[in-house]
Amino acid sequence: MDTDVIIVGGGLSGPLTALALAESGLRSVVLDAAPEPEAGRDFDGRSYAVALGSVHVLRALGLWDALEAEAQPITGIRASDGRAGEGAAPLHLAFEAAEIGAPFMGQMVEDRYLRPVLRDACRASDRIEMRFGTRVTAQETAPGQVRVTAGDTLTARLLLGCDGRGSGVAERAGIRRMVKEYGQTSLVCVVAHERPHDGVAHQFFMPPGPLAILPLRGNRSSIVWTEAPDVAAGIMEMDEANWLDVLRPRFGSFLGNIALAGTRHAYPLDLRLAERFVADRVALVGDAAHGIHPIAGQGLNLGIKDVAALADVLGGARARGEDIGAADVLARYERWRRFDTAAMGFATDAVNRLFSNDNPILRLGRDLGMGAISRMPAIRRRFIREAAGLTGDLPRLMR
Repeated sequence: MDTDVIIVGGGLSGPLTALALAESGLRSVVLDAAPEPEAGRDFDGRSYAVALGSVHVLRALGLWDALEAEAQPITGIRASDGRAGEGAAPLHLAFEAAEIGAPFMGQMVEDRYLRPVLRDACRASDRIEMRFGTRVTAQETAPGQVRVTAGDTLTARLLLGCDGRGSGVAERAGIRRMVKEYGQTSLVCVVAHERPHDGVAHQFFMPPGPLAILPLRGNRSSIVWTEAPDVAAGIMEMDEANWLDVLRPRFGSFLGNIALAGTRHAYPLDLRLAERFVADRVALVGDAAHGIHPIAGQGLNLGIKDVAALADVLGGARARGEDIGAADVLARYERWRRFDTAAMGFATDAVNRLFSNDNPILRLGRDLGMGAISRMPAIRRRFIREAAGLTGDLPRLMR
């Protein structure tokens, strides 16, 4: 074998998987079709809400020390209903990390810091080889091995698809996906504002879709703003001044004046769940296995939990002398992660359908529901632990 594991995808989940497997004693080659990024940390607006459980993974792998100084703790969450220009409904949800005895529920980490830290750690490991500008053109299994064609031919015990929602690994393995189009587009940007955010994340539910205001270091916040596709397309054509004119009545004035502080992006939204997470000597990780609505900010965290669970399964199999690519070994990973990710996908789908409308009966019901939950400490703490990624059967790296 050329290596123990071949990983296709060099974004976030691929390098993180390689590092977690290296910690379990497994060698991997990471293949990425994109060219190696140039050195430098220019801000492009991308950032991630990393739950407390996922921070545990980064810390366990020795990565957090290089990220902590640039990360922004999320110490509270506010969720409210309303319409653009009218402000939030009086009944809302308020969560505080202190309620579960934690310093934070998560951390906002910018892509310009997270991605280089992962790459540098992979380069420093003698169990990981990274190849950029390397496109996989074929994959096939044979007794005891999988062969991947990417310029030359590589052999391993196992092939991992960490190559995103349009996973070529999944397609070549014959794994189909359930896809639901939402008819929504997320507009993503970063704004600078006059007043401090105090580490509080806001989720404002409006009829076209939610607006998330996520705290970054300094007086800046990441915006994930949902609109109908035709409306979003028109907004994307606007200059910065007009863009801000549209955003201000949705954003409100609680943080003072706002200004754009980075580039703008638009992403069509859908739900994508792989019908299977594994095939013959193949397993899917992260967005290759599941892509959910960003309404709860849990997409990356689901992928990190995949990584931690897979490291547990494969590390345990290796220690017992099992074939890490055997069907019974991969089935353990699928059983662990399939239900959890499907449940989160359908839960975010249900919340999106419940809140992304202007039905007066539903508006009254959801406002009363949020007000009731706010007065139930036990249920509120359950929601906080869920948001922090501390519920369910946690892999070793997340504890």
